[in-house]
Amino acid sequence: MRFMVIRKADAETEQGCMPSNELIAQMAAFNNELANAGVLIDGTGLQPSKEGARISFSNGQALVTDGPFTETKELVAGFTMIEVQDKAEAIEWMKRWPVLDGGGNAQLELRRLYELSDFEPGSGIADTHKVFEKITRQPQSCATYLTFDGRCREAFEFYAELLGGEINVMQTFAALPPEENNADEHGCAGVITDADRDKIMHACLTYGKGTLMGSDAMPGQYQQPQGFYQQLQIDDMQQAIRVFNALSEGGSVHMPFGETFWAEGFGMLVDAWGIPWMVNSGFKAPQ
Repeated sequence: MRFMVIRKADAETEQGCMPSNELIAQMAAFNNELANAGVLIDGTGLQPSKEGARISFSNGQALVTDGPFTETKELVAGFTMIEVQDKAEAIEWMKRWPVLDGGGNAQLELRRLYELSDFEPGSGIADTHKVFEKITRQPQSCATYLTFDGRCREAFEFYAELLGGEINVMQTFAALPPEENNADEHGCAGVITDADRDKIMHACLTYGKGTLMGSDAMPGQYQQPQGFYQQLQIDDMQQAIRVFNALSEGGSVHMPFGETFWAEGFGMLVDAWGIPWMVNSGFKAPQ
């Protein structure tokens, strides 16, 4: 059975008072016990109601009311999701809640979750099953992974500056454990030498909602990228032109940036590092 443990709000949580390090440590230890027992599903604290809103419906019309809300006892400050055998086990776990929380006066509410098996079979339940089954097939993230011929660092530093991004990881082959540097095990044409130690084994760049990953190819394994384009949607036309021109420098233009039947501006190119790009700006409304 799955239960939601609701930690009720109080004056301190509504004021946004942050927990002490001692309370955080107690909560971490408690959550670790839950995790080790295979009970913990999820859990987190919630910011004060002044940061939230309520959406009420009247005759199908939505009415939005911004916080804060005055009825503190009816508010939620956080939750923990657990899966146990029954209600009695859930109660026994929650009786061990950290005593520092709320100065020893925290209030918890235990609520069992409905399972799809609790409902009568029907088309709605079948459709709901499909939705959740679909979710299980979805990866947590997706990113393009680019391969370079020894110039990954140079390219990623350029992309980060051009696209207003941030390099989160830039790891060289020097970090490769000696036992992993084995051509026979990995089927590589060569192994990492001292000359390759400063080349990039893995890089990650985030820019807006986009993510790029990449590395320098293992010795003898580099292949020119082909069969794909890294596409950028840039709504500001002048910015799109600037990015297109910057990416084109030292590379080759496959389609000059200009107006098309679907966009105010579009162009295709391969940059100086051999990476293909499309830049699109200003979608046109269908005629």
